[in-house]
Amino acid sequence: MAAEPPAGPPAVTPFTVPLPRPRVLAPYRRTRSADYYAVTMRRARVEILPGLRTEVLTYNGTFPGPTIRARSGRTAVVKQINALSAPTSVHLHGGANPQDQDGGMMDLIQPGRSKTYVYANRQPGATLWTHDHAHHLESEHVYRGLSGLYLLGDEAEDALGLPSGPYEVPLILRDAHFDAAGQLLYTMDDALNRTTILVNGAPWPHLKVKARKYRFRMVNSCNLRIFVMALSDGSPIIHVGSDGGLLPAPAPSPVVVLSPGERADFVIDFSRYAPGTQVTLANMLGPGPTELVGQIMRFDVEEKVPDTSRVPDVLTTLPPLPTPTVERSFELRMDEPGTGHLAYINEKTFDHDRIDTEIAWGTTEVWTVKNTSTTVPHNFHTHLVQFRILERDGMPVYPAEAGLKDTVLLFPGQTAKLQLTFDTHRGVFPYHCHMIDHSAMGMMAQMRIS
Repeated sequence: MAAEPPAGPPAVTPFTVPLPRPRVLAPYRRTRSADYYAVTMRRARVEILPGLRTEVLTYNGTFPGPTIRARSGRTAVVKQINALSAPTSVHLHGGANPQDQDGGMMDLIQPGRSKTYVYANRQPGATLWTHDHAHHLESEHVYRGLSGLYLLGDEAEDALGLPSGPYEVPLILRDAHFDAAGQLLYTMDDALNRTTILVNGAPWPHLKVKARKYRFRMVNSCNLRIFVMALSDGSPIIHVGSDGGLLPAPAPSPVVVLSPGERADFVIDFSRYAPGTQVTLANMLGPGPTELVGQIMRFDVEEKVPDTSRVPDVLTTLPPLPTPTVERSFELRMDEPGTGHLAYINEKTFDHDRIDTEIAWGTTEVWTVKNTSTTVPHNFHTHLVQFRILERDGMPVYPAEAGLKDTVLLFPGQTAKLQLTFDTHRGVFPYHCHMIDHSAMGMMAQMRIS
């Protein structure tokens, strides 16, 4: 008799769980110029699937981790204590920090030890996030929960009048694969089975919204899944920011496309709906059954309330593009499914003892990045610097990508041309595919800025 297939995860009826909001971490000390935080990385058992407890890796015991609300120009000092049994490294994704504060792959916090990260926050307001970056461990550590939001605000953004307070909502997306007992199952490069969609740690949640404008701060914290999202009625979503902060102007679009590590800052005006309307945020890209991965969350529209928020025609002014003096090319490739488990940048797998790119401090460069895989998408993330996307396959960029970026999506065969200026910190920093399983398989390299 053939063996019965293993039992799958318990069924969850979509849109029955309310959307949780990640807890905002309060500083334990404040001075005139800095806020001080303490975070402990530890195991915890939390309720993700209704009625079950799942063991996860956490920052301060919550899944996802708590949100740090920082301010541009004000220092955040974060003591990270490793109470886990494996080394970790905490990277502030999107932050412009010195090498020893960047949370690099080999800059490890050993079990029972701690490291204090000092973030000067000398950059515009933006939706940033923290996650583990310990080499060969980052993929499983992030999958099991080591990630959290870091919202950097500034006065210029405050003055715009965008929706704020209870009408500014973080949305941390990810997927997961559970067993019948509700425990996370992890296999490297497993895109097919991670079919439970979580938002802020809850499966297919619903959010009650007033009939007015809301601002959503979204990060794709998946290891591999790319989302192509749209409202179920096809009405527009107004992009106001991306990875590195605000866009020059609002960019209405019927879709939000977000690969792992990317962020989207957007406004939805629910005043166009009658109270009682239910609007789903759908996902139009696999892999996985449409009834599972084809939906993300639902908005339940309530009564209309006064709304003084606005989306101005001009959001920010980006600095002019300097004249580049260096051009480089990078090719991303991995072994196709079924042929191996290695991934490459310019046909090399990662070696922490090798410097792949030497850069003169203060220069501006143009990097042409191509995904040469035939079936597998990749994306490309640079530490330290925010770049501008000049073109995609020779065509102008999408309006939602017209701002500062640190991660760019590349489908098979696609090429993007990026412009980067290296004028903040000297040192050695990585660049890699942020489909984290791919970087753990070798699709990572190092640049030295000197």
